[in-house]
Amino acid sequence: MKETEVRFPCGELLLEGRFVLPEGHGPFPTVVVCHPHPLYGGSMDNNVVNNLCEALVRASIASFKFNFRGVGRSQGTHSQGAGEQEDVAAAISYASDLAEADSERIGLAGYSAGADYAYPVAIKDERVKALALISPPVTMSDFGALKDCLKPKFLISGSRDDITPVSQFLQFCQGLPEPKECHSIEAADHFWWGYEKSLAEKAAAFFTRALSV
Repeated sequence: MKETEVRFPCGELLLEGRFVLPEGHGPFPTVVVCHPHPLYGGSMDNNVVNNLCEALVRASIASFKFNFRGVGRSQGTHSQGAGEQEDVAAAISYASDLAEADSERIGLAGYSAGADYAYPVAIKDERVKALALISPPVTMSDFGALKDCLKPKFLISGSRDDITPVSQFLQFCQGLPEPKECHSIEAADHFWWGYEKSLAEKAAAFFTRALSV
């Protein structure tokens, strides 16, 4: 495993990220991972983000996590989602251009608010071949455009999520087109303490299938 700290451009800003390569020879399928809400302590060192990146690397998939603007050493300030979508697109561009990354096998994952920032970019960006949304806050944000997304989709939430009740999460999932995978993990809440590895393994398995040659 090789881990590299990077700075990459987003317009006039420089954002920080961490690119992790699995063992072996690339180029590797690569997943860009988006952390939860910047104003509530979210960062690329979040427990869910870290476990997902570790599971991806074990599955021979490179991971690229980054801090949104205004978080850690990333320049700028929070911009209520619009700027954060620009950050997502910039992270995809940076990861896609890396020699070790297979630009034809790029995935995107977002947790909580990170899912809200990630999914509009995934719909528009042809480079994104698969999308994973962890604890998407479908009762707080408009995820309606996802109903027209025909890319492989993975959605997972805990049965005790206090932001999106599981019944509403599952109802939303039912309205999405194939291909899709939807999971509810019994007893897990929005923060996933104690369940991080379980959800990470499921998400990594999804990307292994969705990004296969």
